[in-house]
Amino acid sequence: MRKILIIGAGRSSSSLIKYLLDKSSEEKLHITIADVFLQHAKDKTNNHPNAFAIELDVFDEKQRKEAIKNADIVISMLPAHLHIEVAKNCVEFNKHLVTASYISKEMKALDKEVKNKGLVFMNEIGLDPGIDHMSAMQIIDRIRENGSKMILFESFCGGLVAPESDTNLWNYKFTWNPRNVVLAGQGGASMFIQEGTYKYIPYHKLFRRTEFLTINGSGKFEAYANRDSLKYRSIYGLDDIPTMYRGTIRKVGFSRAWNVFVQLGMTDDTYTIEDSENMSYRDFTNLFLAYSPSDSVELKFRSYLKIDQDDVMWDKFVELDIFNPNKKVGLKNATPAQILQKILMDSWTLQPEDKDMIVMHHIFGYQNESGKHQIESSMVIKGDDQTYTAMAKTVGLPVAMATLRILNGDITTPGVQLPITKEVYEPILKELEDYGITFVEKEVPYLGYNPESVKG
Repeated sequence: MRKILIIGAGRSSSSLIKYLLDKSSEEKLHITIADVFLQHAKDKTNNHPNAFAIELDVFDEKQRKEAIKNADIVISMLPAHLHIEVAKNCVEFNKHLVTASYISKEMKALDKEVKNKGLVFMNEIGLDPGIDHMSAMQIIDRIRENGSKMILFESFCGGLVAPESDTNLWNYKFTWNPRNVVLAGQGGASMFIQEGTYKYIPYHKLFRRTEFLTINGSGKFEAYANRDSLKYRSIYGLDDIPTMYRGTIRKVGFSRAWNVFVQLGMTDDTYTIEDSENMSYRDFTNLFLAYSPSDSVELKFRSYLKIDQDDVMWDKFVELDIFNPNKKVGLKNATPAQILQKILMDSWTLQPEDKDMIVMHHIFGYQNESGKHQIESSMVIKGDDQTYTAMAKTVGLPVAMATLRILNGDITTPGVQLPITKEVYEPILKELEDYGITFVEKEVPYLGYNPESVKG
């Protein structure tokens, strides 16, 4: 039996584990599922004879090394900043590694050693990053092979709630780590290039500079810019492309309302609030508003943010119960961002019957002898239930498929890498179609970056 070690049995690992267990007898796989909470790992084994659960604290060096030493290949589904110690041990014990996370500087620094040992360290092989890279490179390579020149590439992705489970005014629920949603866009300006002009959006303006998208019968969406779109020019071999933009998708109206939290300072994670544990939701909201001996918190909120009482924006904040004097924060020494996350989780946590939805949309502009052309490619995936969510499927299945291909010697190019070569993306995109993860592609008139007709 060939041994696969999966470290981390969180929500995104369900489809990954099911795929490998379904293939385990035929492919002679033994899967060890490791998590800091043993019960989480046990729950994911489904009592399968080829699966075994272990308790693993990734900070326990002895435990970690023992588990890695006994595997043929390691999948790390840990938070991104925890991969590096696992990666170092994989180098030490000559084990291949697969993660769904962005390649960090520390991971990249291992590239030479990894290549010298003939190991494959496949990263960014989930959804975003992952399916976005593969589906984009497939079309970019095709355009270039046909002798055309890429002049525009825009890519958008979002984890949303399925329309049938969309039950709040924000048209949003948490389908991924809530903390990442609250902190989205922080840590520096968003950078991209449009028609040869560099653009930078500082955090305090990010949610008021949105793009608008209409996607394949799924309705109208908006997108705000990701942190750094520019680094993908060299990764995709598009160093001289005039337009390059990557963004995060939300339903129209979300960003305008979210901007209120940004302007108030509720998304700040850099300081803690005195006596936060005993504070009510209303007290928290009032922290960011001027003192008034006569005006209510609601009146001050509307006045300060220039929101009319009959504006749907106002209803969105009332719906979140942020003016409730009886609900307690209950978090000690909490930052504003932590308190906001707690409040939002009351309203935006997926219910047992809810389904999530992933939307991905690429726009390719290219030029050849016959003129300028544009291709749009879109993917819309709904979850099955709360275990096999759209997020779990789109993150976990590519990870599992890459793992098996590395194990079987179908992916052999060594080094710390992401899935942008045909060796990786062609078979995985083909197999993903068997699981309903497909793109709809269409030729449209070339629009370029035209604010009057397509952008907001």
